[in-house]
Amino acid sequence: MAAETIPAGSTTDGAIQVGQPTDARVGAIASYDVADFPVPHGREEDWRFTPLERLRGLHDGTAEATGGVRVEVSAPEGVTVETVDRTDPRLGKAGKPVDRVAAQAYSSFEKASVVSVAKETVLTEPVRISVHGEGGTAYGHQVVEVGAFAEAVVVIDHTGDATLAANVEYLIGDGAKLTVVSIQDWDDTAVHAAQHTALVGRDATFKSVVVTFGGDLVRLHPRVIYGAPGGEAELYGLYFTDNGQHQEHRLFIDHDTPHCRSNVAYKGALQGKDAHAVWIGDVLIRAAAEGTDTYELNRNLVLTDGARVDSVPNLEIETGEIVGAGHASATGRFEDEQLFYLMARGIPADEARRLVVRGFFAELVQQIGIPELEERLIAKIEAELKASVA
Repeated sequence: MAAETIPAGSTTDGAIQVGQPTDARVGAIASYDVADFPVPHGREEDWRFTPLERLRGLHDGTAEATGGVRVEVSAPEGVTVETVDRTDPRLGKAGKPVDRVAAQAYSSFEKASVVSVAKETVLTEPVRISVHGEGGTAYGHQVVEVGAFAEAVVVIDHTGDATLAANVEYLIGDGAKLTVVSIQDWDDTAVHAAQHTALVGRDATFKSVVVTFGGDLVRLHPRVIYGAPGGEAELYGLYFTDNGQHQEHRLFIDHDTPHCRSNVAYKGALQGKDAHAVWIGDVLIRAAAEGTDTYELNRNLVLTDGARVDSVPNLEIETGEIVGAGHASATGRFEDEQLFYLMARGIPADEARRLVVRGFFAELVQQIGIPELEERLIAKIEAELKASVA
């Protein structure tokens, strides 16, 4: 299949420049065919932060499918769950892969999981998708399709050990509402690279909450495309990067349709030697996208020495007829003054530390809207803090 060119972006310091692209979309292509993508060497803009040797061959074609992941779906009434082959017309409908790993995953999977919510169905409990790694290398593909005026919450929970490359597609019908919570709670030895692509229909609402804790290397690429006017997208994320972990989130929101809205807020905490978090936020407002309203935020809390953060927001605007557009990025160390203030009021140091970090993440955890899942994530954050090397 023919590749297509992806438009380029802007400067990394917040200045808007049209026609002078400098970000990761320069020269990028979108294609289902892995042969359309050159093998990355780490000097490319969209790969320069990624330790390629830790991808275990996912990027250069040497990773053979020697293992597997077990996918189990628990769904309420009104949901259809199917396992389909590569000929199913819903596969690839949200958008094409935009890097070599995603294209390799698309070229290599054998069966895909499709979860469909019938039109006008309002689910009263979440759809739960469990993806459990059983060792070795695997390639996967999942589609979540929500019909017109339906409402659903989907939780995708990644656990176990695997080297996994995958594509996940979200098809949100006109007037529909979909919330997806994607949890990366892998074993410490896992590698996970995935592209998440959402196609948002007319007056539809899409909320994504990405939570990343585990894994040796996790590289996720959430993307939003608007199929008609009136679409709204909210992308939230939290990550806790520990000793030696590499966690990378690369977002792209393509405002190519009038009167659509997007809001992005990602927060991360880091601790330990060689903990490395990367956040790239690309927002493109094309000339046709009048009436766009968009904002993106990334904040990082560095808890110990030896951790590193790379945070790069990019915003390109090709029309002056917008409601609003902006972005912000901030990275700071754990404030000793905050700790002292709480300790001066009789709170032990460990408890004070947990309170500060819980407060940092609280706003995003509350976006999940599932109490038992929120409690699980708070407990996970506190467990990470207890293991602190500080």
